[in-house]
Amino acid sequence: MKTLLAHLRGDKYLWLIVIGLSLYSILAVYSSTGTLAYKYQSGNTEYYLIKHLLLLVFGLGLMYLASLANYKIYSRLAQLAMYLSVPLLAYTLIWGSRVNEAARWITLPGIELTFQTSDLAKLALIMYTARMLSRRQHLVQNFREGFVPVVLPILVTCLLIAPANLSSACVLFFTCLLLLFIGRMGMKYMAGMLGSAVLMLALLAVFIYFVPEENLPGRMGTWKARVESFAGGEATESFQTEQAKIAIAQGGLFGVGPGNSSQRNFLPHPYSDFIFAIILEEYGLVFGAGVILLLYLAFFYRCMRIVIKTPNPFGALLAIGLGLSLTIQAFVNMGVAVSLFPVTGLTLPLISMGGTSMWFTSIAIGIILSVSRDLGMDARSEFEHLETGEEEGEGALPVPA
Repeated sequence: MKTLLAHLRGDKYLWLIVIGLSLYSILAVYSSTGTLAYKYQSGNTEYYLIKHLLLLVFGLGLMYLASLANYKIYSRLAQLAMYLSVPLLAYTLIWGSRVNEAARWITLPGIELTFQTSDLAKLALIMYTARMLSRRQHLVQNFREGFVPVVLPILVTCLLIAPANLSSACVLFFTCLLLLFIGRMGMKYMAGMLGSAVLMLALLAVFIYFVPEENLPGRMGTWKARVESFAGGEATESFQTEQAKIAIAQGGLFGVGPGNSSQRNFLPHPYSDFIFAIILEEYGLVFGAGVILLLYLAFFYRCMRIVIKTPNPFGALLAIGLGLSLTIQAFVNMGVAVSLFPVTGLTLPLISMGGTSMWFTSIAIGIILSVSRDLGMDARSEFEHLETGEEEGEGALPVPA
């Protein structure tokens, strides 16, 4: 482990957290896809495991490469990514591949790889918001020159994502709102922005409630069914929620053991949206939920440590924005599995099986590691600090001019 950490760049604790989540991912994906692979891959129960391992290793490679770059280069890349993601979102909304009335993917020609454009858009928007906030700190109290240029890309991106994936759009909007608060945006402008969003959601809810489900356009019928299922209690809960509850109840404190899940045969998408329920069933509340929660909380804590030590506003906003995005997504996914939220379709970062979602998650963590590396929070240097007994130096909270 010491040799491995010596060759990694960035906060060594973040790397250890990534390794821990990756191990849980491998075990959970292998268990949850065994029956699926046996049925659809001619008995080859390792098919999806091997596919997931390749995706995971490639993602870790992207994370390592992203950690090697100077984080300041991501300020310019944020512009390019933003200019690319908005047209891609519009293209996906109109001509994207449709599954269950949701146009979320485009297929890359030649390699037949499906690409979820909202994953690129989420990463691009957070990077771009961090860039704009850091460059306009002297204008954050100015509506025309400070508020509008920062908020307009947020509104456009979230509105383009919402028709196919409302939950992702809401989580992204809330993350950006927190980032604006941290970036000292004028409170009266933020209050107006939040109030407008709540009003729009209220009007949408009224429209969906009074229009018959069969007459609702796009995904609105699905949204209505999920909210009604969540609000109606056990009498109207969805099949997914019911099977997840059975998995959690069977797991108890210590679980039924790795590979012994029975609900993987009944629970829809046990390898992605509801993988946390499978982890709870097999590893229980203590070694499943407890460890996973601690890993995500430790991840966010390390992001906060990076922010505290970062003297550069862009680096601080970049680290906290990406850290908030991944942590909020993780807690929403876990909340869905235990029936705290309606079914959303959000994956569990670094654990759920996936292609582009895992890769962009890996890039986001690599960018955070890049910020920590620039601060001297390097895996090699921190290990040497521990060996010599030296105290880790404290920085100051970034206070932009």
